[in-house]
Amino acid sequence: MAEEDNLKEYQWETGYEKTWEAIREDADGHIESSIEDILQRARKRRFKEKAENVRLGMMRHLYVIVDLSESMQDQDLKPTRQICTLKLLECFVEEYFDQNPISQIGIIATRNKRAEKITELGGNPKRHVNALKKAADLACTGEPSLQNSLQMAVQTLRHLPSHVSREVVIIFGSLTTCDPGNIFTVIDLLKQTNVRCSVIGLSAELRICKYICQETKGIYGVILDETHYKELLYQHLSPPPALMNAESSLIRMGFPHHLAGGDTDAKPSMCMCHLDSKNSGQGFSTSGYFCPQCRSKYCELPVECKACGLTLVSAPHLARSYHHLFPLDVFDEMNTADETCCSACEKRLASGEKGFECKLCSGIFCMDCDAYIHETLHVCPSCASSSKLFQQM
Repeated sequence: MAEEDNLKEYQWETGYEKTWEAIREDADGHIESSIEDILQRARKRRFKEKAENVRLGMMRHLYVIVDLSESMQDQDLKPTRQICTLKLLECFVEEYFDQNPISQIGIIATRNKRAEKITELGGNPKRHVNALKKAADLACTGEPSLQNSLQMAVQTLRHLPSHVSREVVIIFGSLTTCDPGNIFTVIDLLKQTNVRCSVIGLSAELRICKYICQETKGIYGVILDETHYKELLYQHLSPPPALMNAESSLIRMGFPHHLAGGDTDAKPSMCMCHLDSKNSGQGFSTSGYFCPQCRSKYCELPVECKACGLTLVSAPHLARSYHHLFPLDVFDEMNTADETCCSACEKRLASGEKGFECKLCSGIFCMDCDAYIHETLHVCPSCASSSKLFQQM
């Protein structure tokens, strides 16, 4: 019995991969190359796990529900859970609109058993980032309410068109929720209206959170540290697969022309997006984007015209959304036979050093450029520089 007990591992040991056993020193006694190899394998595994030929919801409307209860004052994340969460959300919002330029986002906070909207659904990242900075001054008090928060989100999402991807991401730090009624009625409403709900837990796994994610086809994860927290949050940057009962439909879009402020014949006017602004001078200018259908003026794109309901976008917005449907193929890993240069940054790769070869143009890239091309650029620069190959992409 004693020998059997010695062979058994503790439960916390079996939950982790022993990555430290894969670390080896090179000829010079450095471990950098071994660590880079582990990171690169993790990147490749993440790229290959992305399912192909899956229908995606490209026009996303996402509500982020942030827990601002007493539990967010804990200092297991530095300086506090509240400040760490809001800082990560600022970066997430900017990256979200960079990857999903024709989508919208809204923010809801829950504290004192209530839910309050920080921002409405909208496509202006500056407005959301400014609201998150102001939320750092809000006091974390009382208990959160999952039911009130989800009910507030679904009241807006349920009235959206059927082709829109409706999503909710909950950042939940408390171990309790104080609800005024039966939360399962709200969960049923989420299922009926095709709202996908995901949860990021900051404390421990909760049965109700896991049930919500299972019923709505969402993702549930509990963070290990701040780095893992960022990974779980950034999982929601890519569009999720469309639900089976989601409808497909043609969408009317307008491509407005931009009138520069230097035009002497133009007359100053108020834009539609600042009509309700308290600052009377904001939005009053000669420049702006004019709706091709009703001539309403807006400061930024994309936006839905308040007068005629037409979705106003620019051609680059659609082009940036295109890469989700046709992702770039994973490059072949190889060891360079002779000394060569990276086709992107022109870094010298020594003979036998690891490189990554594009299947289409045979361009060789270093590890850093391979990650940047697949995660940010989404197009092979060597193929793009060749007109023939660029037409085949």
